[in-house]
Amino acid sequence: MSTIPLDYETLRLIWWLLLGVLLIGFAIMGGRDLGVGALLPFAARTDEERRVLINIVGPTWEGNQVWLVVGGGSIFAAFPPLYAVSFSGLYLAMIVILLALILRPVGFKFRSKIEDARWRTVWDWVLFVGGAVPALIFGVAMGNVLLGVPFHLDASMRVFYTGNFFQLLSPFALLAGLVSLGMIVTQGAAVIAARTDGAVAGRARTYGMLAGGVTIGLFVLGGVWLTVMDGHVVTSAIDPHAPINPLGKTVELVRGGWLHNYARYPWMLAGPAIGIIGMLGAVLALAARRRLVALLASSAGIFGITATAGLSLFPFLLPSSSMPAAGLTLWDATSSQLTLFIMLVVTAFFLPIIVLYTGWVFRVMRGPVSSESLNKNPNAY
Repeated sequence: MSTIPLDYETLRLIWWLLLGVLLIGFAIMGGRDLGVGALLPFAARTDEERRVLINIVGPTWEGNQVWLVVGGGSIFAAFPPLYAVSFSGLYLAMIVILLALILRPVGFKFRSKIEDARWRTVWDWVLFVGGAVPALIFGVAMGNVLLGVPFHLDASMRVFYTGNFFQLLSPFALLAGLVSLGMIVTQGAAVIAARTDGAVAGRARTYGMLAGGVTIGLFVLGGVWLTVMDGHVVTSAIDPHAPINPLGKTVELVRGGWLHNYARYPWMLAGPAIGIIGMLGAVLALAARRRLVALLASSAGIFGITATAGLSLFPFLLPSSSMPAAGLTLWDATSSQLTLFIMLVVTAFFLPIIVLYTGWVFRVMRGPVSSESLNKNPNAY
């Protein structure tokens, strides 16, 4: 008899929720930095204005990366088959993301080393790439998950990936990438508008309203697209307590299959509703110059849009387009019950610390950033 106080099914559901929390946390917190970087060459026109934007995110971007690191670690420990397939099959896409993310700290450190306009302009565009490219590729990756990733398993559970990098750039995947980029730019604009004044804040509000409106339109278009796109549906009985075996189920491709969950669990409609209402609220709040409301609304929009993808996929984690029955689900791609429980105990201890520390840092770093405040701070970028 097991001495673990939580059964296997419950632990799997808890870790599915925790993975969602970590990924949404990175989308919201990391989206602040990525969004500001994507707007850097446009919202700021002079060297002084761009220094202001860089110093909005410079002191906190490393802490916001914790959500991504913990999310990746959780996939490795809680969902090892998912880690193995996604990080090997989508290797080139991961490399592009990592290279773009690596450009950010380099840009922050090197930009102000030389007082030369051309030197600083180059690094401004490097920071733009470090913000815009990851935001776009993360969305493209999610679009490909909804389409199904071309991999299959043999009888010994070896993974064979049959796709290539350019196959990832399908029309639907690019649409998902633009939705991701749009919501991140909206978040960045809300951050800039909340922390600055004058012309920079005005330009950020303009770009934010445009990005928020485009995000809503593309998100709705993506939902309509899902109604005519094949979705994966498990047609065999699911035993949450059965041993892990991705090939022990049957899967069918059904037109509009990714929308079945919303008919089965109507409460899931809260995801897309929050996404649309949040982005609309951000647009209206930016227009009305309601700084805090705009930031909270854009964060809610990111929460809703990201949650919609996860809710649509449930119980799938990574569907397969070349061998649907090999698609990884919550019930056949997790670690053991003991591993999930030990990780849950550790997470229950450390996650509140991360949240409290992040809150304390943002409290210390609160307030407007201006050229005057930069001149008073010898440690400014």
